[in-house]
Amino acid sequence: MKKYDVIIIGSGAAGMLAAITAARRGKNVLLLEKLSKLGAKLKATGGGRCNLTNTLPNEEFMARFGKEGRFMTPALEAFDHKKVQTFFEEIGVESHAPDGYRIFPTTHNAGTILSALEEQMKKLGVEVICSQRVDELIFNEESMKGVKTQEKSYYAPHVIIATGGLGYPVLGAEGDGYPLAESVGHKVTELFPAMMPLKVKENWVENCRADTIAKVELRVNLPKLKKLQAKGDLIFTKNGIRGPVVLDFAREVTPLIARYGEVPLLLNMTKGMNEEQIFVHLKKELDKESSQTTLDLLKTLLPESLSRALCTLSGADPQLGFNKLSGVNRAELIKLLAWTPLTVTGHEGFKMAMITRGGVSLKEIRPETMESKVLKGLFFCGEVMNLDGPCGGYNLQWSFASGYLAGLHC
Repeated sequence: MKKYDVIIIGSGAAGMLAAITAARRGKNVLLLEKLSKLGAKLKATGGGRCNLTNTLPNEEFMARFGKEGRFMTPALEAFDHKKVQTFFEEIGVESHAPDGYRIFPTTHNAGTILSALEEQMKKLGVEVICSQRVDELIFNEESMKGVKTQEKSYYAPHVIIATGGLGYPVLGAEGDGYPLAESVGHKVTELFPAMMPLKVKENWVENCRADTIAKVELRVNLPKLKKLQAKGDLIFTKNGIRGPVVLDFAREVTPLIARYGEVPLLLNMTKGMNEEQIFVHLKKELDKESSQTTLDLLKTLLPESLSRALCTLSGADPQLGFNKLSGVNRAELIKLLAWTPLTVTGHEGFKMAMITRGGVSLKEIRPETMESKVLKGLFFCGEVMNLDGPCGGYNLQWSFASGYLAGLHC
């Protein structure tokens, strides 16, 4: 019966980083992957371009994860974005930040990253077995002993769960790690899909699909939750909204949908202008050319399709001159330009989610080592834990950093 020093369940970014780190310490490492190939989700990340991390200082980086972000302090101190770049440079992958913020491999190809990680594991003697789903953990009251798959048992005093969440189910995500964690006594928080498009009640959005609206501010319009807001580019869809700002904000909204059924939002699509500033802008434009219609004026702020939709919502005739609108219609139009209401009613579930909100409770994991507080020898890394961030390399950086820490201490 062959015994290993470390068994890693899952071949995502976190699992492969953990395997390499442990093997560099001379550990005999086994990596088990249920799919027939390694790194399926990693290969698809960032639209296939693989946004590895970003250049934010650690404090700012952690703040983007919300109240749980401080948990990452030891991991980021050990393996921050500079260490990520150095690590990949050492294994033959150059990276850069073309916009000064997001860091990509210079190839802008996730396959480059996956190939380099696979090659490094091979060089270090990491044993990789694919098509092996782990069904059970083997343990006693004191410590880990190994794992059971459908075919056989594998033994090691250290096991790292790096199975990811429920996002991207077409790439094999099934939340396998959650029942494994619960089997030894860990708590798993409620799970929600995140980083995904949202559906809305209003049907006028269907007519506004032609353009990306830049620098939109989204805000939840519920008592005590008005501080929940985000800013970025937005795209209207046939029955909802998507785009970077929506992907980021979905992680805040999906739990609220579960609680309230629907979530009212307010959108500022005029680059932060308030009602007074909008009125001043429209008046200046009118002074330039007094014969302009209301639609002509609105098109100086927004695309035509959206301008027409807001005219309809406010009861304003788009072909009338702005000064010829009734006072009520004019006031309502300016109010809608400042804050346009939308009602989020749902989403497509985990099949459209890139990440999972929720996971194994952080209270039961040591942030300095990623080891379980419940059972000696059990470690966690990556998305399986209750920690998720926005778009922009946040979640991949967390996977690398937590994988490194787990591999360092197992």
